[in-house]
Amino acid sequence: MNGERSAEQLAGLKQITLVVYILQALSFFMGITAIVGVVINYVKKEDAAGTVYESHFDWQIRTFWWGLLWSVLGFILIFALGLGFIVLFVAWVWAIYRVVKGWLKWNDNQPVHPA
Repeated sequence: MNGERSAEQLAGLKQITLVVYILQALSFFMGITAIVGVVINYVKKEDAAGTVYESHFDWQIRTFWWGLLWSVLGFILIFALGLGFIVLFVAWVWAIYRVVKGWLKWNDNQPVHPA
């Protein structure tokens, strides 16, 4: 979708962005919701290109992949002197920060940087 977006299209992208933030927040209780959120990001990424929501989609996608990487590493390291619990805790706090920062920028209709 190139060119200018209608107000309706932008409102739809804003709503989708919010839904993904909610799914990411819910993933702290039910991890599967993060997978649903990142699938939505990839499906709608092209629609968000050139809008304020493009940076949010990039932010959400990076949050998912880096969070997954650090979580897997943390689970592996649990067996190495319990270091995995520290990695998992730091990854958890980092993910919360990313969801909150992204949502606050979303709420102010601002891009989130660095994406």
